[in-house]
Parts: sequence; structure tokens; C-alpha cells
Amino acid sequence: MRPALVGVLTPYDATSPPEAGFRRVREYARRVTLNVRTSRLELAEATRLLDLVPADRPVTWLRRGDGLVGWGVAAEVRTRGATRFADADKWWRETTARAVVNDEVGEPGTGPVAFGTFTFADEPGESVLVVPRIVVGRRGDVAWLTVVGDGPDPTLDPADAPAAPVGVSFADGALNGEQWMSVVADAVARISRADLEKVVLARDLIATAEEPIDVRWPLRRLTETYPMCWTFHVDGMFGATPEMLVRRERGLVTSRVLAGTIRRTGDDGRDLALAATLARSSKDLEEHEYAVRSVADALEPHCSSMNVPEAPFVLHLPNVMHLATDVAGVVHDAATVSSLQLAEALHPSAAVGGTPTPVATAMIAEIEGMDRDRYAGPVGWMDTTGDGEWGIALRSARLSGSTVRLFAGCGIVADSDPEAELAEAQAKFVPVRDALTTG
Repeated sequence: MRPALVGVLTPYDATSPPEAGFRRVREYARRVTLNVRTSRLELAEATRLLDLVPADRPVTWLRRGDGLVGWGVAAEVRTRGATRFADADKWWRETTARAVVNDEVGEPGTGPVAFGTFTFADEPGESVLVVPRIVVGRRGDVAWLTVVGDGPDPTLDPADAPAAPVGVSFADGALNGEQWMSVVADAVARISRADLEKVVLARDLIATAEEPIDVRWPLRRLTETYPMCWTFHVDGMFGATPEMLVRRERGLVTSRVLAGTIRRTGDDGRDLALAATLARSSKDLEEHEYAVRSVADALEPHCSSMNVPEAPFVLHLPNVMHLATDVAGVVHDAATVSSLQLAEALHPSAAVGGTPTPVATAMIAEIEGMDRDRYAGPVGWMDTTGDGEWGIALRSARLSGSTVRLFAGCGIVADSDPEAELAEAQAKFVPVRDALTTG
């Protein structure tokens, strides 16, 4: 059975068979023409892009003050199943092929842009690709405004400030700490039997507020506290990820791999010593090597040349430190392979699944005890050329009204200690957990 796709102007009737929904979206893509214009903007250096965003289906992709924000919906598609990436990519190609575009800027991210968030597993869950009605972008000294539709350009005044979450409380999700440590111990036993080399296990935490939460509040907190990460929001999925799954820009492809983590203490001298320990840790170096190998192997068929550093560096974040490697290559099939297709080829990497990946993902489904939804799936954006940036939805959560489901995961190898892994997961909850508080 083919997955159901949903065009925003032709809502899918859940009582109809999936094939009917797919046909409606094909018809929608054929008849809708997007009229798009991109013009240069003069933005003050101090202007924060998030301050311009109203509470009208906001989307964000920000790092160090640069990136893209948008709001409103000009077009949208929702996909399911094993073909969710291919169906979304096909819809985007068909939709943009019929677009009428006036782009005065010509940078990656100008013209029509689609923002996406995809599920980790084939089933269950729904993935989405959405085209905002308004997009504001900035890259260094260049800023731009993209409008989809025939209406006048918006007045880019600061939007009303979001209200702080009220009365937020936290509770365990699918498993409590003791139960999750038992799952980790089970995984370690299987790894010791040589069933596999590594598996990434995640757990969730449920935050509940007294009133619906405005996602712009935690987004602002995350951009301020974690400027080195990519702060994102698409269709309720938000967070600040340190991991770039893939960036494709004018023929160059890059991927930032993170695997191997140690919690920071807040004491600079102590943290420097911990960073040195992390860089020498055989357990963490082994975990990191698996992740880098999986990324390089997935990119190699699409690249004419590649650069894979021999040793990782230590990435310092406010709450944790990671072993990190930046893999780069020159794409030889850029005319036919989009950044979303590259993201599909890379997903799931060993950094979020394990090694060997098919065995690890099967174990995740068997013992993890929860639905990951869009956690650890690709999230990001793509333009009409296929250029784009897709991160991994880590340090992330799914917002629905007054409820937020937070996620955190850890790479488990043969000498992993369940208590240490639980502490690492707790540290990875910190970015979103703190962003939901009012302190």
C-alpha cells in the first residue's frame, strides 16, 4: 500500500484509501503554481530573526544569528512509510517545476524553500515538508525576504513577544530510569555476545504546562544558550542540534558526525581535563569511528572526492562535550541528487542507530520501548536547486499544545555502564528542559 500524501489545499480524508490521498496530492501538485519573489533586505546587525516571527506556523533554522525563519503555509505535503523521503522529494520537484520565481539574491536558501522533519523509522508516524508563505533569511552581510503569493510584502516589525510557559512539570516517559538502565544492560549483553558492535538507545521525558506553549519561547532560549548549534522548528518538532547530517551547497557536501560524549562540570580547568580524557577514551573513540565510517560509506557513491579526517576534535557545548568529525566531499551527481536524497542515504547513521545499522535498528524497535517519532530523524530545509541543510533532530522535543515530549539518546558499546549512560541521557535533556523554564 502506498503512503498517503496530503496537500495543504486538499486535506486528506482519513476514511479514504491511501491511494486516493496520493492521487489528490499528484493532482494538487499539477494544478498549483507558486508565485515567488525574493528581494534583498536591509537588516540591522542587531536584528534577531526570531523577533520577526509571529505565532503563525513558524519555522526556524538558525545558527549564530544567521539562517532562515518563516511563517504561514503556502504549500505542504505529509508522507509516511519507507518511501517518505522519495515521495516528499518528488512532490518538491513537481511543485517547484511549476513555480514562477523572481529571485534577486541568488543565494542558497533564496527563492522557494521547503522545511522538513522526518520520522526516524518507516513506521509509525508522519513526516512533513512545508513551504512557508513568508521567509526571512540572513547569511553574513546578506539578508533577504521571500514572499509566496500575490499579496503585498509584509511589514517586518518585531512580532508580539511569546509568553513564558506556565506551571511546567516533568515526568518519565515510556520508561523510568531503572527500567531504561535494564534495557541498556540487555544491549550490553547482546553486544558482548557479538550480536552487533553498537546500538543507540533513547528515552523520553514528558513536560506538561498549565496552558498551551508558544514554541517561540523555547526557541529564543535555545538560540541564546546554544548559538553553536542549529536551532530548528518545523511542525511542532523543535530543538538545538549540534549534528549536521548533511549540507549540500553548490556541489560541496559536508557532514558533521558526533559520537562520544562527556558531561561538563562548569569548572573550566576540570572540563579541559575531561576533554583530554574524552579524546583518549577507547570506548568513545570506538563509538565515534563507527559513526564516521557509516557516514563516509553512505556519501562515497555520490562523491568524486572525499576528505575524512583521521582523528576527531572535541566540540565544547554548554552542557556536554562531544567527539566530532567533519566529513566533506565533492558531489558528482548534484544535478540529480538533492540534499534530501543525500539525507535519506545517510539516515540512520551509526551515530543515531548503531553498527551494523540494520541489526541495531531492529534491536531498537525490539527493546527500546518507545516510538521515537521524529526524534533522531532528518530536519532542515531545501531550496529549488536541491541545496539545503539537514540536521539530526537531537537535543529535541515534540510540542503539542501544552505537552512537550523530550528525547535523549546514548551510544551503547561493549563496555558501556548503564548508570553512566543514564547520566549522559539526563545531560542531553538539559537544553530543552531549561528552555521550557522561566528562570
